[in-house]
Amino acid sequence: MMYLIVGLIIAGILLGFIRLIKGKELENRVVAVDTLTTITSVVFLLYAHLTNNALLLDVALVYAILSFTSVIAMARYLEGGL
Repeated sequence: MMYLIVGLIIAGILLGFIRLIKGKELENRVVAVDTLTTITSVVFLLYAHLTNNALLLDVALVYAILSFTSVIAMARYLEGGL
């Protein structure tokens, strides 16, 4: 089961990087970065679960909040609202 989870995470990372590189508009690249940061926070959560390290749960939460805030800021900038 763990091999399936790791394989899906790697596939998501590869697809995210492909979208980041081949994205024609800047909006596509912003969505790709958001996807990659979400996958990274999932990796933090998975590693925290495997090692029984509660500190990494806080790290993943702060990372996800910062990622969400940065994507909102980028969207507002692209929209012309900032």
